[in-house]
Amino acid sequence: MDLQLLEHRVRVTSIDKSGLWFYTHPLAKLLFLRHRTRCKFFSLTETPEDYTLMLDEEGFQELAQSDFLHVAENTWRVLNVLSNGIQTGGVTKIAKSVIAPLAEHNVSVLMLSTYQTDYILVREDDLPVVFHTLSGEVSIYKEEDGDLIPMCSEETNGVKARNLCDLTVHPVQSPENRFCILTLDRDTLPSISTILLDVLFYSRSYQDGVPAVSQEKSFNFFAFSLIDGYISIVMDTETKKKFPVDLLLTSSSGELWRMVRIGGQPLGFDECGIVAQIAGPLADADTSAYYISTFNFDHALVPEEDIDSVIQLLNQRQENKS
Repeated sequence: MDLQLLEHRVRVTSIDKSGLWFYTHPLAKLLFLRHRTRCKFFSLTETPEDYTLMLDEEGFQELAQSDFLHVAENTWRVLNVLSNGIQTGGVTKIAKSVIAPLAEHNVSVLMLSTYQTDYILVREDDLPVVFHTLSGEVSIYKEEDGDLIPMCSEETNGVKARNLCDLTVHPVQSPENRFCILTLDRDTLPSISTILLDVLFYSRSYQDGVPAVSQEKSFNFFAFSLIDGYISIVMDTETKKKFPVDLLLTSSSGELWRMVRIGGQPLGFDECGIVAQIAGPLADADTSAYYISTFNFDHALVPEEDIDSVIQLLNQRQENKS
């Protein structure tokens, strides 16, 4: 397992549901008018509370400042998991070699799993600690002139490891939605532009600015990413019915996924070990999981047939803590 440090410097933001109208045009520009923007890292995730937008500095410059936009203080760097063409289990494949060591050294991470790969976001200020922590576990590369070059060991000199703070065990819940993880040929993106705009910006039911959906049963969740030319979409089966089936691509098995939502209250960016607490037990149980962090909560997608055992496993974790 190798990692590649991407060139992107990413900002993590939240857009209020009530202010989405203010950002519809710049978001549509970033989605569909690629020739008019240099943005190469774009991820938009709708949850019941807000829209989480992760995008590089070029894309961030397209967003006007307003009271509707909330920006995480730090700039984040992106580590891409290089799986050498092996189809493995999402975040659980890096649980012990990457996620656990970073948690043990008090490094806060955000995760973005896509159809193609997994991205680990770490604060730019934490990069020396990240390199120092992972140097004995994985190889880390960066791209120079089109080639992958190993990161120099000198870049970790003088770095002191940090001890893990006490962990907060967060409650989990699982909505009833059944989800698909899909991709799309970039050339066919214009063919679904109208549907995509409707799903993202216009088709939800609201009452007083709040989605009219019970979180305990099902809720609005839609994730779209366009990163270095690769598209990944996570949507529930009801939303999928709105799209042409011949354009959306998934694995040959066509598996369905259920969601585990982490956090009873919004999670903080400074807290460490949230991903590790979920990925570790799932890795021990040999359960695949895709993981998507958002501005307020985290979300793990597990195979539909495993959801009951996963919820039991994660609830047991909380009982052991108490």
